Amino acid sequence: QGAFGNMCRGGRMFAPNRVWRKWHRKAPVAQRRAAVASALAASGVVPLIMARGHRVEDVAEVPVVVSSAAQKTVKTAAVLEILNKLGLGKDLERARTSKKTRTGKGKMRNRRYVLRRGPLVVYDADEGIKRACANLPGVETCRVDGLNLLQLAPGGHSGRLIVWTEDAFNKLDTIYGVEADAPGKSKFSLPTPMMSNPDISRIINSDEVQSVLRPARGQPQKIPMKKNPLKNKKVMLALNPAAVIAKQEPAGGKKKKGKKDAKVKAVGKSFYKQMVAKD
Repeated sequence: QGAFGNMCRGGRMFAPNRVWRKWHRKAPVAQRRAAVASALAASGVVPLIMARGHRVEDVAEVPVVVSSAAQKTVKTAAVLEILNKLGLGKDLERARTSKKTRTGKGKMRNRRYVLRRGPLVVYDADEGIKRACANLPGVETCRVDGLNLLQLAPGGHSGRLIVWTEDAFNKLDTIYGVEADAPGKSKFSLPTPMMSNPDISRIINSDEVQSVLRPARGQPQKIPMKKNPLKNKKVMLALNPAAVIAKQEPAGGKKKKGKKDAKVKAVGKSFYKQMVAKD
């Protein structure tokens, strides 16, 4: 008999996920387009590319643009040779050696292994390049007309290393425009930069800004913490040097009580006997 209880092996899970759960969140089209444009801009900044983990120390320049003849490549070995000549050998090796077994139950759900992301090959027309790159670990392909934000910024981290074909790179101006509205997208223009000069340190250290700034303040005065002289011996001695002598002598100048004399004890015993005899 099949087991259906959530405590049984092979049974259903407790409180199973419902199909009407809100699995996806819709974002405005203009916001998604701006995100793709920002991710494309970040793919041309070397520090952001290195921050994602890509190895680009042997790359001559970024972005990497190759001839459109590369779109006709049908052999994986030929694609691998092109990428190695571009200086991407270390990044391919990083992705290849990073294959690890996934932790958790994802191993049982057709995603047993995890792999670091390598370069993204963007082409204009697929003439064999997509199938040639399919067997390279970490290498992904994408058409320039259908750029995916999940590929441009995996995990929400921008700065993906992209290899462009010449036709695909030239088509970006047609799709997203330059300054006016984009011909390929209705009612969309590239986000205008908020600052004409993004060099913040140069702006702050300029004579115009430094001339209107107030002088730098000194270190704030440190207020010592108050201490109770009745509990702190050092503070008490600073206030009253005679506190040592006063502590040695008993209060009021009286001597400490010692043991009772034998005469006093005898008087007390006799008084007690008389009191008991009267009773």
